[in-house]
Amino acid sequence: MKIHIDIGHPAHVHLFKNFARLMKESGNSVSFTVRDKESVLVLMEREGLAYTCLGRHYRSPAGKAWGLVKFNFTILKLSLSEKPDIFLSHGSIYTILSSLLLRIPNISLEDTGNTEQVMLYRYFTKAIITSDSFRKDYGRKQVRYRGCHELAYLHPVRFSPDRGVRRDLGVGDDEKYFIVRFVSWKASHDLAHSGMSLQDKKDIVKTLLNYGKVFISSESALPDDMATFRFFLPPERMHHALAFAHLYVGEGATMASEAAVLGTAALYINPMEAGSIDEQEASGLVYHFRNAKGVKEKIRLLLEDPAAKEKAMAKSGEYVSTRTDLTAWLAEFIKLWPESLKQSQRKSDK
Repeated sequence: MKIHIDIGHPAHVHLFKNFARLMKESGNSVSFTVRDKESVLVLMEREGLAYTCLGRHYRSPAGKAWGLVKFNFTILKLSLSEKPDIFLSHGSIYTILSSLLLRIPNISLEDTGNTEQVMLYRYFTKAIITSDSFRKDYGRKQVRYRGCHELAYLHPVRFSPDRGVRRDLGVGDDEKYFIVRFVSWKASHDLAHSGMSLQDKKDIVKTLLNYGKVFISSESALPDDMATFRFFLPPERMHHALAFAHLYVGEGATMASEAAVLGTAALYINPMEAGSIDEQEASGLVYHFRNAKGVKEKIRLLLEDPAAKEKAMAKSGEYVSTRTDLTAWLAEFIKLWPESLKQSQRKSDK
């Protein structure tokens, strides 16, 4: 089987890297297309995944419109020579032309529910794969699994944290540190939303500094008094840093979920809802705040408990033990295609 995967974001590299290796090991062919966005190219190189780069990522509305045309036709040209059996992606809108004209099944994973993007690819997609906690209903095309996307690469079968990351960060073996994440609020799903004020961010960092070291990851520029806390790890080392942190505080849902499954309590500060975040909050792994109100108090409450990290790890272990290794699940789903979709539909019809 020939599988073509389109990558649109650094997180998608992690999502599909183990799947690609698993499928290749069983004799299948896997090819990738990517755009030059953030750390995508670096991650693909570090993971040893061959790819075709279609060009830079466009940020402006006009650029995105041009990219929709350009990338669809470029993938069509590639597909005419590669002749893939299946297109796979996380909500890609750039394989829809090839899928339509060449009659190649398009399968998409989805966890954001980004209305504008889903509207573009939904009707050209044979299956939309979501977690069982995903709130939206896409009808008979929707296939649900138990868990979250982050378990495709952070399930214990797929990932072992390396304590050497403490050395990379310059922190001692028993020293507490915290990961803080600020997003740019420029993604399409961020429209009509905004993040914390600069003063809120400063107050959170100041509160955390009373308990240990602070490391900030930010998509936007930081003022001088906060820029000193900015850190730069090789992107493939970030999950190791999250695993040994005592707390994650940030606006990014993906990193909050990653922290949760790695045994690090997460304070997610964002007005947007997410089914997996709600599920993890119910499991005591994530604390969801719509704004910064009450965050400082929660930080103090958690960090003044000497057993907070051990409690978070125990809750995470319980959560993960009852969830799916998404990589293995997805490999089986693709191998059995299209019968796997029919089985899902028969099950939902009951």
